Amino acid sequence: MDFLWFLFALGLLAVVLVPWLTRRRGGVRLAEPGAPDAADPDDYGFVRQEELDVRMPGPDQDLLDVLDLVQRTQDWRAASQLLAGTPKEGEVRWQRVQAFAGAASLELAQRPGEGGSWLRAWRAEQPKDAGGAAVHAEFLVQQAWRSSSAGSDDFRIILEEAREVCGKAALLAPGDPVPYIAELAVARGLGYTHEQFDQLWAKIIDRAPQHMGAHLAALHFWCAKWHGSRQDADRFATAAAARAPQGSLLAALPLFAVFEHLDDVVLVRDLFRTEVVAKALGGAMYAVHSARPDDPMLAHVRHLLVHFLVRAERWSEAMRQLVHVDGHIGALPWTLSADPAAEYAVYRALAVAGYEANGGNPATLSH
Repeated sequence: MDFLWFLFALGLLAVVLVPWLTRRRGGVRLAEPGAPDAADPDDYGFVRQEELDVRMPGPDQDLLDVLDLVQRTQDWRAASQLLAGTPKEGEVRWQRVQAFAGAASLELAQRPGEGGSWLRAWRAEQPKDAGGAAVHAEFLVQQAWRSSSAGSDDFRIILEEAREVCGKAALLAPGDPVPYIAELAVARGLGYTHEQFDQLWAKIIDRAPQHMGAHLAALHFWCAKWHGSRQDADRFATAAAARAPQGSLLAALPLFAVFEHLDDVVLVRDLFRTEVVAKALGGAMYAVHSARPDDPMLAHVRHLLVHFLVRAERWSEAMRQLVHVDGHIGALPWTLSADPAAEYAVYRALAVAGYEANGGNPATLSH
């Protein structure tokens, strides 16, 4: 998979550096930056590459303000207050727990032995704080995946500790699905049996049956590269989409399943126009159009749509997703890249070039 992504990245780089290709409607190329006929993303008010925020898929100003305060003062209290005021049943709590845990993990990586001291203080001073326990559990999960090789002794030791903290966090917050969602990554890393995984999944479904973030985390377990197969992942995603109520983003889950198994079908000619991809794209587009505008998971789906729509050369549709998500890019597929901002910027440039080559311009793009 990594090698295929490397080849894909090389292909995208070549696309940027040389004339791209000639279209039926004439002359679709990515010109050199600054050339008179170059398509310029700045014309659409898009954020400059160096200013793209890779921390989150979409805006959450309350979270950003608290993160800044916590990291500047190393005082955990604002984080505790924010999580205490965040509803248990929604997607936002899970995203905020991930963000706090990721910030602590990154601090520790940058300043070993010192970074993330606010999280240690939080747990020491308020051991029964449900938010602190959830962040601690997710922190351990991220540490395992970030600092150790999957399957190594260190990896398993950290995940075993994470599993224990997940259990403590669940006891502190009855009805909160977040500790169990954090444990999904533990299940994947430690190789839970399918029966064990189903028992864990039942606890999540009982608490938050439509939780999109939980479904995305569970989908990884059922993928071929972990403990399932492409068929298992498709079944899981299709079943979730089929029982999703009107307005649920779960209708987009099959597109994520396709993305997770691109290496299985990458040799199919014109892959991004096949019936499988077209059907999954249709479900995701329907989900986006029917979802609440303030759904916190909407940006996740839009980012993946940009990837598929650009590859399918559906320029106008890609542009209409970009205007909603530009600025924050902490989502699949960009986060898989060593340089998420550069990866995203390439796709954005392709979308702009294709859109303009087919008659589009800033005035014709509705927001």
